[in-house]
Amino acid sequence: MKNKLNIYFSIVLMMLSFFSVINALNMINYDYSIMMEWLITSINSCNIYMTLIFDFMSMIFFSTVSFISSIVILYSGDYMKEEKFIDRFIYIVMMFVLSMMLLILSPNMISLIIGWDGLGLVSYCLVIYYQNNLSNNAGMLTALMNRIGDVMILMSIAWMLNFGSWNFISFIDKMNMNNMMMLIIIAGFTKSAQIPFSSWLPAAMAAPTPVSALVHSSTLVTAGVYLLIRFNLIIMQFNLIKLMMLMSIITMIMSGMGANFEFDLKKIIALSTLSQLGMMMIILLIGYPLLSFFHLIIHALFKASLFLCAGIIIHNFNNNQDIRMMGCLSYQMPLTMTMMNIANMSLCGMPFMSGFYSKDLIMEMICSQNQNIFVLILMFIGVILTSFYTARLTFYSMNTDFNFYKLSSMMESMNYMMMSIMMLTAYSIMSGSLFSWLILMEVNIIIIPFELSVMTLVLVMISAWISYEISMFSKSKMTLLNEFIGSMWYMKQISTFHNQLFVLNPSKNFQKFIDLGWGELLGPMGLVNLNFKLTFLNMKIIENNFKIQMISFIFWMILLLLI
Repeated sequence: MKNKLNIYFSIVLMMLSFFSVINALNMINYDYSIMMEWLITSINSCNIYMTLIFDFMSMIFFSTVSFISSIVILYSGDYMKEEKFIDRFIYIVMMFVLSMMLLILSPNMISLIIGWDGLGLVSYCLVIYYQNNLSNNAGMLTALMNRIGDVMILMSIAWMLNFGSWNFISFIDKMNMNNMMMLIIIAGFTKSAQIPFSSWLPAAMAAPTPVSALVHSSTLVTAGVYLLIRFNLIIMQFNLIKLMMLMSIITMIMSGMGANFEFDLKKIIALSTLSQLGMMMIILLIGYPLLSFFHLIIHALFKASLFLCAGIIIHNFNNNQDIRMMGCLSYQMPLTMTMMNIANMSLCGMPFMSGFYSKDLIMEMICSQNQNIFVLILMFIGVILTSFYTARLTFYSMNTDFNFYKLSSMMESMNYMMMSIMMLTAYSIMSGSLFSWLILMEVNIIIIPFELSVMTLVLVMISAWISYEISMFSKSKMTLLNEFIGSMWYMKQISTFHNQLFVLNPSKNFQKFIDLGWGELLGPMGLVNLNFKLTFLNMKIIENNFKIQMISFIFWMILLLLI
C-alpha cells in the first residue's frame, strides 16, 4: 500500500488533467461556460449557495494544477521513500490539491472561502511536516500572514450581504465597490506574497521539496493572482490601482536582488517565484488579465520542473542546499542539469522556450502602453535581475569546482523522480506556443520601435554575462549590503516587529509579574506553602501531645490550689 498509493493518486490526477484539457478545448471552440449551484441554506431573504463554474479559464488552470500535482505525487514516492508515514504525507498533499481545485472552480465567496481557508490550514501542516524549531517558526509565520487574507475574505463576505448574494461574478458591472475591492486586493496580496506580506514565502521553504514545487508553482502563491484575475473588471475601477502596481514592481525588484545574494538553493528558486508573481500582478493591474493568466500557467510548469530538479540535487547532496558546496554537476548529473538549465532558460525568457512567449509579450505590451519612464526602467531592472540570479545559479552549479565531500557519489537512476522531471521539461519547452494558441485567441498588433522590441532579449544576454563577471568578485567588503538585501530589505523583521512589540513583550511581562509573581505567590504556591505550614504545625502538636497534657494537668492543679 505504501508504495502504490502515490501511483494511484497520480493516475487519477493525470486523467483529470486530460479530461479538463478536452473540456477547455471544447469550451473555447463553442464559446460556452457551465455554472452549477446548490442551495445549502436560507437565512431570511439571503440564500447561501454552493457554486461551481466551468469555463475555459478555470478548466485550463484546473488541468495545470492536476498535471503538476500528479507529477509531484509520483515524484514524492521516490523522494520520500524513507519517510515512515508517507501515506499520511500523500493524503495531506491531496487535501491541499483539492482545496486549490475548489478555489479554482468557485465564483461564489462562500464556496471560495472553503478552498481559500483549506489552502492556508493544510499549507501550515505541510510547512511544519519536518518537526523542528525552524519549521515551526516558518509554519507559524506562514499561517499568521495568510490569516490576514482570510480575514479580508470574511470581511468582503460580510460586505456582500448588501447585494443579497455572494456570487461575485454577477457584480462585475458595479462601479462603486472601492471598499470591497480594497479587501480583495489585500487578500490577493497576502496570498501572492506581495509587499508588505512577502516574508512568509521564503520561510515556507521549510516544507519538503515536493511540497515546495507544488506550493510555489501552481497552488498557494498563485491563488491570490487568480482571485484578482477573476475580479479584474472591478479592480480596474479601483482608485489606488497605481499604488498597487508600484508595490508589485518593488516586490519584483526586491526579490530579484535578494536572489542574487542568497546561497540557499530552494530560497533562490522561491525568490524567483516571488519575482514572477510581481510581474503577473503588474500586467494584471495594467489591464491585461488574460496575459497575466497566460504567464501564470507557463510559469507554473517550468517552475515545478526547476524545483524538482533542485530536489534531486539536494537528495544527492545529503540534504545540503548551499550552492557554494556544488560544482561540476554537469559531469556528475548531466541529465538533471540539462533539464534544470532548460527550466532556467525558460525563466529568463530565452527564445524559444516557453517563458519567452509570455515574458517577451508582457514587456512589449508594457512598452506599448502609456506608462511613464519610471515604470519602464523598473520593469527592465526586474528582467535584468532575473537573468542575474539565473546565470549565478548556473555558474555555481556547473562552472566551479566540486566542493562537497570527495568520496560522495552522485547518481541518476531512471526512477519516478527522473520520469517526472522529463515530463515537466517537455512542457517547459512546448507549453509557451501551445497555450498561446489556446489562450491568446485575439490578434494584438503591437507597434513599437525595433530597438525597444529587442531590448528585453539583449538585456537578458548582457546581464547573464555581467552576472558571470560579478560572481568572480569578493563580497567581503559589502557585509551591510549583503545583510540588507539578503534579508529581503529586513522584511521578516518588519513583519514580525509589531507582533513582538505589541503582543509578545507585554505577554512576557504579564507572565513575569502576574503568573510567575503575585499570581504564583497568592495562588497555587501560596496555598501550597500555607498547607505545608499548617501540616507542620499539626505534626508538632501530635508529637508533643503528652507534654501538652502534663502542662495542662499542672496548670489545672495550680488553679485549684489557688481557689
